[in-house]
Amino acid sequence: MKRTAPKTRSITVSDVARAANVSKATAARVLGGYGVVSDTIRADVMAAAKTLDYRPNELARSMTTGRSGIIGVVVGDIENPFFSLAVRGISDAARAAGFNVILANSGERIEMEKAAVRLLIGKRVDGLIVTPSESRDISHLRDIHRSGRPLALLDRALPDLDVDTVTVDDRCIAMQATRILADAGHRNIAYVTAVDAEGHEYRDLGQIYTSSVRERIDGFLTVCRDAGIDRPERYVRLGATSPDQTRRVADKLLSGPDRPTAILASDSLIALEIFRVIRQRGLRVPEDISLITFHDADWTSVTTPPITVVDQPVYALGKSVAELLIRRLKGETRPPERLILPTAIIERGSVGPPSNRKP
Repeated sequence: MKRTAPKTRSITVSDVARAANVSKATAARVLGGYGVVSDTIRADVMAAAKTLDYRPNELARSMTTGRSGIIGVVVGDIENPFFSLAVRGISDAARAAGFNVILANSGERIEMEKAAVRLLIGKRVDGLIVTPSESRDISHLRDIHRSGRPLALLDRALPDLDVDTVTVDDRCIAMQATRILADAGHRNIAYVTAVDAEGHEYRDLGQIYTSSVRERIDGFLTVCRDAGIDRPERYVRLGATSPDQTRRVADKLLSGPDRPTAILASDSLIALEIFRVIRQRGLRVPEDISLITFHDADWTSVTTPPITVVDQPVYALGKSVAELLIRRLKGETRPPERLILPTAIIERGSVGPPSNRKP
């Protein structure tokens, strides 16, 4: 006759209470982190929990206290170093305050973002941090806000949603980066972004529903027009959504008779693929093509030449937005804050005057 192994019984709050010689209610207060007990009793209960290897039932605790101790986070692309570093800032701030983090990826698609929000709410998260993929459809975010569950926005502001938000001044910093290229003498300047639109071709800002990208393109075009550049929008390229697609965009951009002499990339993943295509086509940075990218990724400082970058305070963005949310979770009531963190440009060796060499 086959024997079945005895089931291992989970250690309960009652077990810890008996071992510590306190009531179950007292043990629950200590283990749940709420209520008031003496330091001696707290030490006794925690020692008993450690000896018994007590592991809290998070679902049961959330049903009892109304809190899960979890923050839900939805970002656009977890493979992008920008979001990876921002999430590290969120996680560090959450851990320091006694919260855990559940991370979800929207792929910059609104339906995936909505599904991620529904999933996290189903997990009974206490609050959410979201990087909204677009500004035209925010009904799911309004629902979170109306429910009373705290919501904070990372990197992208929504003027129509009055919640805590942490961003940089994307328009201003895009203007600064573009002005560096224009001041170097460039008149054929391209802007390449992962955001796409119907038809895959840029026509006007009304196509762009991601707030930070819209502000960057606006800043880019403003400086180009101020510099007397004719029809600068013809060099705005959309749809660099993957390494393969970015290489196709870059190949097409650099193969034309009026190829740009300078490129501003919207993130370091795009810039890396553009840099590769430039090299593969036998061109040089900055002699043939000048290059600037948003985000000071590790690779940008070790290439030859090193790449001029928009140095965004990415870790601080994540840490700051988490701290704002945690203050809400701890009961602070105050008007929503919109923090704009300072951003700098690190000038390296990837910008020079336009080349006179024919394509």
